[in-house]
Amino acid sequence: MDGFVSVLVDIARTPAFLVALIALIGLLLQKKGAPDTVKGTLKTFVGFLVLTAGAGVVQAALTPFGGMFQAGFHVQGVVPNNEAIVAVAIQQYGTTTALIMFFGMLVNILIAAFTKFKHVFLTGHHTFYMAVMLAVIFTVVGFGGFGLILVGALALGAIMSLSPFFLQKYMRTMTGNDAVGLGHFGGGGYWLAGAIGNALRGKKEKVTTTEDVNFPKSLAFLRDSTVAIALTMMVVYLIVAIAAGPGYAESYSQTTGSDVGNYIVWSITLAGQFAAGVYVILAGVRLILAEIVPAFKGISERLVPNAIPALDCPIVYPFAPNAVLIGFLSSFVGGIVSMPFMVLFGLPIVIPGVVPHFFCGATAGVFGNSRGGLKGAILGAFAQGIAISFLPIALMPVLGSLGFANTTFSDFDFTVYGIFFGLLGKNLAQVGVIIGLVIVYGAMIAYSLLKKSPKPEAVEPVAA
Repeated sequence: MDGFVSVLVDIARTPAFLVALIALIGLLLQKKGAPDTVKGTLKTFVGFLVLTAGAGVVQAALTPFGGMFQAGFHVQGVVPNNEAIVAVAIQQYGTTTALIMFFGMLVNILIAAFTKFKHVFLTGHHTFYMAVMLAVIFTVVGFGGFGLILVGALALGAIMSLSPFFLQKYMRTMTGNDAVGLGHFGGGGYWLAGAIGNALRGKKEKVTTTEDVNFPKSLAFLRDSTVAIALTMMVVYLIVAIAAGPGYAESYSQTTGSDVGNYIVWSITLAGQFAAGVYVILAGVRLILAEIVPAFKGISERLVPNAIPALDCPIVYPFAPNAVLIGFLSSFVGGIVSMPFMVLFGLPIVIPGVVPHFFCGATAGVFGNSRGGLKGAILGAFAQGIAISFLPIALMPVLGSLGFANTTFSDFDFTVYGIFFGLLGKNLAQVGVIIGLVIVYGAMIAYSLLKKSPKPEAVEPVAA
């Protein structure tokens, strides 16, 4: 039995398997022929592997960048990173996490089937991370056994439904329809960026987007997003590498056992790898969208009427490739600007984690651009960067001993929902958590009963 559960958890936490399985079910429900079913399933599977490979290349290029930044500017502190904190927590909370994740996914599907919250959250690794965090917080509060699994699953299922729901109006602006949603637990930051973009837009009919910035003819080649990303990141990497000096490259070689060679050449190569990773991500997203949306129609028609697949954050990158780079840099600057204020107020210093600032900042840039163009991308991502710098500080006290692990959860929704349930539990014990769940589900049921289905807003998209 344990082996079977382990296999299910591995499938659920592996996006390529999970989404390919969803595509397969959708195609079978539509009674597609064997050739179309095999093609659609495999292309969805391969598309996610392409996306994952690109994300891995980007992350591999960003990891030494973070080390160079700390070495060059002599900053030490807490580094928010979902993977790092999960690796620490899973040793103690593995079984609980698996059960919360499995039943939480079922709750998400039931919510989509019987309420007006129609998103089915398909980003398996983020579901897994959220299940870990909820397992930790509810254990610290005092839950155990069946009660822990129950409240964890109910909380997870609600979060999986709510996060993409609040973002759908911006997704509709980008895509022109409700065929796809965003399933990534940086959602609150993306909503903030979109709201800032919307405020900046005002009543202007024409907004300058990140994709139609007028370059001089001599710089027209910069309209190619791959070239622009590569050149910009080369400058950024060179500045940080020079600040760190050759010593960091030597220590990195000794630690990893890899010969990086000259540190200047190495930093330029890392910048090129970063641009290559983004290019691969965009290719994978296009492949997935071409298959998963038509396949998901079968599930929507037969099992969960009007269901919307909520996919990982790179799904929005093709809508504004230039906003991806602008959003990352703006978010990272937001993280840097936040540090002196942490020192001033005597708070733990949160080091800007380049991985969350890239993926979350880039996505915030696209959302800000979708309503507010270039200004929305810059200011929206900047605000998101400040938010994911300060929110982890408020989360750490509710994680028990795990809050002192020199790392913590990084993305917006992890911190906000963690703080919400953590403070309820800290002040009102287990009763507080139950009250919180009753309020959340009561609000969702009331909305489903009283509100009409949302209609597309009369806002013209500004994203490319």
